Amino acid sequence: MLTWFSKRIGLARVVALALVFLSMAIRIEDPLPVHIIRNISFDYFHQIKPREPVALPVTIIDVDDASIAELGQWPWPRSRFAELVDNATADGAVAIAFDIIFSERDRLSPRTIAKDNIDLPPDLRETLAAQPDTDATLAAAFLRSRVIVGQTGARRGSTVRDTQTKAVQVPHAFVGPDPGPFLESHSRLILNLPELEAGAAGRGLFSVRPDTDGVFRRVPIIAAVGDTVRLGLGPELLRVATGGAPFIVRSNAAGVDGVVIGGQLIQTAGDGTVRPYLTHSDPSRFVSAADLILGRMPEGRLRGHLVFVGTSAIGLEDFRASPLGVQMAGVEMHAQLLENILSNTLLIRPNYAIAVELVVAFVMCLLIVILTPIMNATILIVSALLFLTSYGLASFVMFQNYRILIDPTFPIVAGILTIVFMSSANYLREERRRRQIRSAFGQYVSKDLVNELSDNEERLTLGGETREITLLFSDVKEFTAIAESFRDDPGGLTRLMNRFLTLLSQAILDTNGTIDKFMGDAVMAFWNAPLSHPDHAKAACESALKMMQEVRNFDTARQSEAQKSGQVFHRIDIGIGINTGSCTVGNMGSDLRFDYTAMGDPVNLASRLEGQSRVYNMPIIVGSATHAAAGDSYAFFELDLIRVKGKHAPERIFALLGRETILNDPAFWQISSLNAEMLERYRARDWDAAAARLQKLMPLAVSVDSKLGMHLSMMKDRIGHFRMSPPDADWDGVHKSTSK
Repeated sequence: MLTWFSKRIGLARVVALALVFLSMAIRIEDPLPVHIIRNISFDYFHQIKPREPVALPVTIIDVDDASIAELGQWPWPRSRFAELVDNATADGAVAIAFDIIFSERDRLSPRTIAKDNIDLPPDLRETLAAQPDTDATLAAAFLRSRVIVGQTGARRGSTVRDTQTKAVQVPHAFVGPDPGPFLESHSRLILNLPELEAGAAGRGLFSVRPDTDGVFRRVPIIAAVGDTVRLGLGPELLRVATGGAPFIVRSNAAGVDGVVIGGQLIQTAGDGTVRPYLTHSDPSRFVSAADLILGRMPEGRLRGHLVFVGTSAIGLEDFRASPLGVQMAGVEMHAQLLENILSNTLLIRPNYAIAVELVVAFVMCLLIVILTPIMNATILIVSALLFLTSYGLASFVMFQNYRILIDPTFPIVAGILTIVFMSSANYLREERRRRQIRSAFGQYVSKDLVNELSDNEERLTLGGETREITLLFSDVKEFTAIAESFRDDPGGLTRLMNRFLTLLSQAILDTNGTIDKFMGDAVMAFWNAPLSHPDHAKAACESALKMMQEVRNFDTARQSEAQKSGQVFHRIDIGIGINTGSCTVGNMGSDLRFDYTAMGDPVNLASRLEGQSRVYNMPIIVGSATHAAAGDSYAFFELDLIRVKGKHAPERIFALLGRETILNDPAFWQISSLNAEMLERYRARDWDAAAARLQKLMPLAVSVDSKLGMHLSMMKDRIGHFRMSPPDADWDGVHKSTSK
């Protein structure tokens, strides 16, 4: 089945579709990284567009740094809080919620001081013991007002006296199945002193758990406490302020659907939490505790307000990381939650959000998978990015206008990853196709040329450029005899030449040369085109020496094969001509078919020099320009000054003998010096002096290169001929070649 799909719609599409379905499964599973990225995007929206502050009847009595500096260090005596409650109630506060827990006896109560300090004078102890108990004073203040005490979940391993079994129950009812399994739960609570719990009008949890990255984004409206449920501090303050009626929990199979408080339905997530929509910290939301207690607060400031009591003093460390990217006092988060409830501005993460995100992501990824192989890449990528950008903007508009949270990250990331995968697959497919073309095309021309043409398609046009190049021509001597030995086996001759030409081609390509063409048993190549090669003359010389060595090794192997098979063995002897000069290089031919080749006089001269290898009995002959460019790296031996057929200008030619091993041999310099003297005498028509130096030169030259002996023998015959029949008076020392 997979093979069928692969053939019908392409393997890349099959893999991409599998990855799309995998990404859908990952989103449904919602692992931590996906969850964190989504939350960060919502935080970014929050920071771009925080909630606008509006006047709402919610106030924080703040135990700030100024209050501690004026009224004394923390903790304050309970009598101070009693003053705070009485003053707030007298100013018209509807109800007061404490984001502070009073779980232990007041150590600053006069009775506690008298009891704990037995060394005090008896009369002072009696006076202190007769003073009112501050915990009782605070409890009495609670009874004179409507106070909601804060409670918190006990940390694991903590040793607390009070548990939820002693807590006063908050009236509530359920509509639907038990939501307990879905809620944040606390097995035990840290409670206030019993008389404070008894004197309170309500009891709310101020425990808020951060997300895994430490940011407080969600606040529970309700939480499970053992076998019952309890409202959060802000919702409990609202319940008490609206008459203290039982709250109602609506639930379904997916968890909590909402909580009804004072006749108002508060929609929640399945776990009973909501997402507050925060403003930046607003000073108008706060009243300093010192101003309230000392009577400096404007009269009526708290009339009709729901009041929280909490701390923002730095030393008390009640700060939380908020989605706005700043630290915020914990009590302010509770106050802003209550503002959201009163103004109906909670952030909404609807149940259909995940369906929208999955559908958008799937449709976008599917279109990318289908269209990538058949559409223009630029149009596809631009279209996809516009679509994804539009979706991201739509997500922000939903947040800005309706407070609805639709994840912008998953569809965008899934779409971008799909584009990257399909683009990579296309690139790899095209690269594989290019490699196939290069491999096929490279059987005929240089791989460098193939690469150059594949990277610069504009080079596939007729025309050329003028460049200095070094050219090499190679041909097999006495090829007719070799071919004749295969007259009964033409296939064998083909195999032999294929093996032979492969060796020559590799030597050329190893030195970054370009193979222009094969002409039967001959090869034409050049360097410094199409790719630049600063040492093209040296590269050509190196290639020629490698070619000679490879042919010698090939002959050795062939001779062994011929002996084993009883066949006739013919040694392959090649001649090479090398020349450097400015040529026109480019695509030459017709509009229907053209070749990348070189044209110019240096090409003809290089071909002629290859022909002279037979005349001068030297395998590698180079022109003067090549000698000038490479003479410091290779051993060259001057052969003659000739005028090749078809050319009027004379050319000084050299034999390439070898590399630095010969170049650094003192014997080579000795024969080079003698050869220069001999040629000088020869061109001056001093035949006797030339012959004398030649006689001295020949044994030395043979010791350096055996082939020099044949060349010098030819020169000896020529000098002897001129002795008997001197050249014309206008002879300029140039030998006129009669063969190509």
